[in-house]
Amino acid sequence: MDGTLDGERIRSCYLGAANAFLELVGQVPEGAWAQPALGEWDVRGLTGHASRALGTVESYLSTPAAGELVDGPVAYFLAVRRAADPEMIAQRGRDAGQALGDDPAAAVQDLVQRVTTLLGNTPDDAAVGTPAGAMTLTGYLPTRTFELAVHSLDLARALDLPAPPALRPAVAASLELAAAVGAHLPTAAELLLLLTGRSGLPGNLSVL
Repeated sequence: MDGTLDGERIRSCYLGAANAFLELVGQVPEGAWAQPALGEWDVRGLTGHASRALGTVESYLSTPAAGELVDGPVAYFLAVRRAADPEMIAQRGRDAGQALGDDPAAAVQDLVQRVTTLLGNTPDDAAVGTPAGAMTLTGYLPTRTFELAVHSLDLARALDLPAPPALRPAVAASLELAAAVGAHLPTAAELLLLLTGRSGLPGNLSVL
Protein backbone atom coordinates (compact mmCIF):
# COMPACT_ATOMS: atom_id res chain seq x y z
CA MET A 1 0.00 0.00 0.00
CA ASP A 2 1.22 3.50 -0.80
CA GLY A 3 2.57 5.08 2.41
CA THR A 4 0.98 8.48 1.74
CA LEU A 5 -2.46 6.97 1.15
CA ASP A 6 -2.09 4.82 4.25
CA GLY A 7 -1.17 7.89 6.30
CA GLU A 8 -4.19 9.76 4.96
CA ARG A 9 -6.46 6.83 5.84
CA ILE A 10 -5.06 6.62 9.36
CA ARG A 11 -5.51 10.36 9.93
CA SER A 12 -9.02 10.35 8.46
CA CYS A 13 -10.07 7.43 10.64
CA TYR A 14 -8.68 9.09 13.77
CA LEU A 15 -10.29 12.46 13.07
CA GLY A 16 -13.59 10.77 12.24
CA ALA A 17 -13.48 9.04 15.63
CA ALA A 18 -12.58 12.32 17.33
CA ASN A 19 -15.56 14.10 15.80
CA ALA A 20 -17.91 11.20 16.60
CA PHE A 21 -16.74 11.37 20.22
CA LEU A 22 -17.33 15.13 20.21
CA GLU A 23 -20.84 14.58 18.86
CA LEU A 24 -21.63 12.22 21.75
CA VAL A 25 -20.17 14.53 24.38
CA GLY A 26 -22.34 17.31 23.02
CA GLN A 27 -25.41 15.19 23.76
CA VAL A 28 -24.65 14.60 27.45
CA PRO A 29 -27.55 16.08 29.46
CA GLU A 30 -26.58 18.76 31.96
CA GLY A 31 -27.34 16.56 34.98
CA ALA A 32 -25.76 13.36 33.65
CA TRP A 33 -22.05 13.99 34.23
CA ALA A 34 -22.11 12.21 37.61
CA GLN A 35 -24.17 9.29 36.25
CA PRO A 36 -22.44 5.86 36.38
CA ALA A 37 -20.85 4.98 33.07
CA LEU A 38 -18.13 2.32 33.08
CA GLY A 39 -16.62 0.56 36.08
CA GLU A 40 -15.33 3.20 38.49
CA TRP A 41 -15.98 6.04 36.04
CA ASP A 42 -19.01 8.26 35.93
CA VAL A 43 -19.83 9.99 32.63
CA ARG A 44 -17.33 12.78 33.37
CA GLY A 45 -14.55 10.30 34.21
CA LEU A 46 -15.23 8.22 31.10
CA THR A 47 -15.27 11.37 28.97
CA GLY A 48 -12.02 12.47 30.58
CA HIS A 49 -10.37 9.13 29.92
CA ALA A 50 -11.50 9.12 26.29
CA SER A 51 -10.34 12.71 25.85
CA ARG A 52 -6.81 11.56 26.64
CA ALA A 53 -6.82 9.96 23.18
CA LEU A 54 -6.75 13.56 21.97
CA GLY A 55 -4.57 15.15 24.63
CA THR A 56 -1.80 12.56 24.45
CA VAL A 57 -1.34 13.23 20.73
CA GLU A 58 -0.54 16.82 21.66
CA SER A 59 1.64 16.02 24.64
CA TYR A 60 3.52 13.04 23.21
CA LEU A 61 4.46 14.93 20.04
CA SER A 62 6.27 17.38 22.32
CA THR A 63 7.85 14.60 24.42
CA PRO A 64 11.40 13.54 23.50
CA ALA A 65 11.08 10.17 21.76
CA ALA A 66 13.67 7.99 23.47
CA GLY A 67 14.45 4.30 23.22
CA GLU A 68 13.97 1.70 20.53
CA LEU A 69 11.30 2.42 17.93
CA VAL A 70 8.04 0.61 18.68
CA ASP A 71 6.92 -1.20 15.54
CA GLY A 72 3.33 -0.02 15.24
CA PRO A 73 0.08 -0.24 17.21
CA VAL A 74 0.11 -4.00 17.84
CA ALA A 75 3.54 -3.81 19.46
CA TYR A 76 2.37 -0.77 21.44
CA PHE A 77 -0.63 -2.55 22.92
CA LEU A 78 1.35 -5.68 23.70
CA ALA A 79 3.89 -3.54 25.55
CA VAL A 80 1.49 -1.36 27.55
CA ARG A 81 -0.83 -4.22 28.55
CA ARG A 82 2.07 -5.82 30.43
CA ALA A 83 2.73 -2.64 32.41
CA ALA A 84 -0.86 -1.42 32.86
CA ASP A 85 -1.93 -0.36 36.37
CA PRO A 86 -5.77 -0.34 36.44
CA GLU A 87 -5.98 2.01 39.42
CA MET A 88 -3.61 4.52 37.82
CA ILE A 89 -5.62 4.36 34.58
CA ALA A 90 -8.85 4.92 36.50
CA GLN A 91 -7.40 7.87 38.41
CA ARG A 92 -5.98 9.50 35.28
CA GLY A 93 -9.45 9.28 33.76
CA ARG A 94 -11.04 10.92 36.79
CA ASP A 95 -8.39 13.64 36.82
CA ALA A 96 -8.84 14.26 33.09
CA GLY A 97 -12.59 14.46 33.58
CA GLN A 98 -12.21 17.11 36.28
CA ALA A 99 -9.77 19.02 34.06
CA LEU A 100 -12.53 19.42 31.45
CA GLY A 101 -14.04 22.03 33.75
CA ASP A 102 -17.55 23.44 33.89
CA ASP A 103 -18.24 22.89 30.19
CA PRO A 104 -16.77 19.51 29.19
CA ALA A 105 -18.30 19.64 25.71
CA ALA A 106 -16.59 22.96 24.96
CA ALA A 107 -13.31 21.63 26.35
CA VAL A 108 -13.49 18.54 24.12
CA GLN A 109 -14.38 20.71 21.12
CA ASP A 110 -11.29 22.82 21.77
CA LEU A 111 -9.16 19.66 22.03
CA VAL A 112 -10.52 18.31 18.73
CA GLN A 113 -9.84 21.62 16.98
CA ARG A 114 -6.30 21.87 18.34
CA VAL A 115 -5.42 18.29 17.42
CA THR A 116 -6.95 18.65 13.95
CA THR A 117 -4.76 21.70 13.33
CA LEU A 118 -1.72 19.95 14.80
CA LEU A 119 -2.14 16.92 12.55
CA GLY A 120 -2.45 19.19 9.53
CA ASN A 121 1.01 20.56 10.29
CA THR A 122 2.78 17.34 11.32
CA PRO A 123 4.34 14.74 8.98
CA ASP A 124 3.48 11.04 9.20
CA ASP A 125 6.96 10.12 10.45
CA ALA A 126 7.08 12.72 13.23
CA ALA A 127 8.50 11.20 16.43
CA VAL A 128 6.07 10.53 19.28
CA GLY A 129 7.34 9.78 22.80
CA THR A 130 4.90 7.19 24.19
CA PRO A 131 4.98 5.15 27.42
CA ALA A 132 5.97 2.13 25.31
CA GLY A 133 8.82 3.95 23.57
CA ALA A 134 9.37 6.02 20.46
CA MET A 135 6.81 5.75 17.65
CA THR A 136 5.96 7.52 14.44
CA LEU A 137 2.81 9.62 14.40
CA THR A 138 0.96 7.27 12.04
CA GLY A 139 2.15 4.29 14.07
CA TYR A 140 0.65 5.81 17.21
CA LEU A 141 -2.61 7.25 15.86
CA PRO A 142 -4.36 3.87 15.39
CA THR A 143 -3.99 3.25 19.13
CA ARG A 144 -5.81 6.52 19.81
CA THR A 145 -8.47 5.70 17.20
CA PHE A 146 -9.02 2.44 19.09
CA GLU A 147 -9.44 4.27 22.40
CA LEU A 148 -11.86 6.79 20.90
CA ALA A 149 -13.90 4.07 19.17
CA VAL A 150 -14.22 1.81 22.21
CA HIS A 151 -14.95 4.57 24.71
CA SER A 152 -17.34 6.38 22.38
CA LEU A 153 -19.30 3.11 22.30
CA ASP A 154 -19.07 2.98 26.10
CA LEU A 155 -20.38 6.54 26.34
CA ALA A 156 -23.22 5.87 23.90
CA ARG A 157 -24.26 2.84 25.97
CA ALA A 158 -24.10 4.78 29.23
CA LEU A 159 -26.33 7.50 27.78
CA ASP A 160 -28.60 5.11 25.86
CA LEU A 161 -27.70 6.86 22.59
CA PRO A 162 -26.95 5.38 19.17
CA ALA A 163 -23.33 5.42 18.07
CA PRO A 164 -22.74 8.21 15.54
CA PRO A 165 -22.45 6.90 11.94
CA ALA A 166 -19.12 8.72 11.64
CA LEU A 167 -17.68 6.23 14.13
CA ARG A 168 -18.08 3.23 11.79
CA PRO A 169 -14.66 3.43 10.05
CA ALA A 170 -12.95 3.68 13.44
CA VAL A 171 -14.92 0.70 14.77
CA ALA A 172 -13.90 -1.37 11.73
CA ALA A 173 -10.24 -0.38 12.05
CA SER A 174 -10.29 -1.04 15.79
CA LEU A 175 -11.79 -4.48 15.31
CA GLU A 176 -8.94 -5.32 12.93
CA LEU A 177 -6.41 -4.01 15.46
CA ALA A 178 -8.02 -5.94 18.33
CA ALA A 179 -7.83 -9.15 16.30
CA ALA A 180 -4.18 -8.49 15.45
CA VAL A 181 -3.35 -7.96 19.13
CA GLY A 182 -5.41 -10.95 20.19
CA ALA A 183 -3.55 -13.21 17.76
CA HIS A 184 -0.39 -12.70 19.85
CA LEU A 185 -2.00 -13.60 23.18
CA PRO A 186 -2.11 -17.00 24.89
CA THR A 187 -5.91 -16.72 24.75
CA ALA A 188 -5.99 -16.35 20.95
CA ALA A 189 -7.97 -19.58 20.45
CA GLU A 190 -10.55 -18.59 23.07
CA LEU A 191 -10.93 -15.16 21.47
CA LEU A 192 -11.58 -16.78 18.10
CA LEU A 193 -14.24 -18.99 19.67
CA LEU A 194 -15.78 -15.91 21.29
CA LEU A 195 -15.94 -14.08 17.95
CA THR A 196 -17.56 -17.07 16.30
CA GLY A 197 -20.32 -17.41 18.89
CA ARG A 198 -18.96 -20.42 20.75
CA SER A 199 -18.76 -18.90 24.23
CA GLY A 200 -22.26 -17.91 25.19
CA LEU A 201 -22.49 -14.45 23.68
CA PRO A 202 -25.97 -12.90 23.93
CA GLY A 203 -28.24 -13.17 20.91
CA ASN A 204 -25.98 -15.66 19.12
CA LEU A 205 -23.55 -12.80 18.46
CA SER A 206 -20.91 -13.96 16.00
CA VAL A 207 -18.87 -12.73 13.05
CA LEU A 208 -20.23 -15.65 11.03
